[in-house]
Amino acid sequence: MIILAATPIGNLGDASARLVEALGTATVIAAEDTRVTVHLLRALGIDNRPQLISLHDHNERGKAAELVELARDTNLLVLSDAGMPTVSDPGFHLVEAAINAGVVVSALPGPSAVLTALAVSGLPTDRFTFEGFLPRKPGDRRGALRELAGERRTMVFFESPNRLAASLADVASTLGADRRVVVCRELTKFYEEVKRGTATELAEWAAGGVKGEIVVIVAGAELRVVDLDTGVAEVLALVAGGIRLKDAASDVAAATGLGKRDLYEAALKLKPSTPRPAPSANPQ
Repeated sequence: MIILAATPIGNLGDASARLVEALGTATVIAAEDTRVTVHLLRALGIDNRPQLISLHDHNERGKAAELVELARDTNLLVLSDAGMPTVSDPGFHLVEAAINAGVVVSALPGPSAVLTALAVSGLPTDRFTFEGFLPRKPGDRRGALRELAGERRTMVFFESPNRLAASLADVASTLGADRRVVVCRELTKFYEEVKRGTATELAEWAAGGVKGEIVVIVAGAELRVVDLDTGVAEVLALVAGGIRLKDAASDVAAATGLGKRDLYEAALKLKPSTPRPAPSANPQ
């Protein structure tokens, strides 16, 4: 079978007894970075020397079929550098291929940066969504955030420390300056830090420079009660800012509970028409 094994996200003391046993008896390990796996084995005092196969974002699709066939005859332990494989880490395509080929997939549960950050955030945990990394390019990032403007569940993101300040500034400008945000840095490590505040406050804090592994938790949108006229005015304001009418109606509907069709049709009647270009003075 294929065994997905969660590894510590920082503190080695979080390695489970099942993980230590699996590492001590494994004959083959597919690892995101084999050097990290060698370090983990040494740090946990495990003298087993299994065959190590590199499995990362750039080669996973090409290796999946080969590893699935290997797993028919032996247990294949799959590790990412930290946390659970497949969660913003390699492993998904391998699991998909294994399921399609009828090979059993199991997991050794353990540390998760997503759940750890969510638990300590102080934001609602009953319903949440994991969004992975935001896009690198500012325009794409703001576009992704606009799509989440009406999301009412707590949102969890990973982010690079080098892009954290810019991303938080985009959260403030797109989702609201007062939107509650929590930044978790270096979870379970000696320098663990949890910062809570508004999007604007944390953007200003991050502008001074931040290091380490980052998880960002953003509060979901609160449903605002407004009448249709107010909702239409908000749609038109978004359209004036360059957003398509259909998308603007969808965003306002998600944030207010008003009907998307009602908003679209009412705004369409009030939306200024685009003037046609004047005919050429010298037609050919």
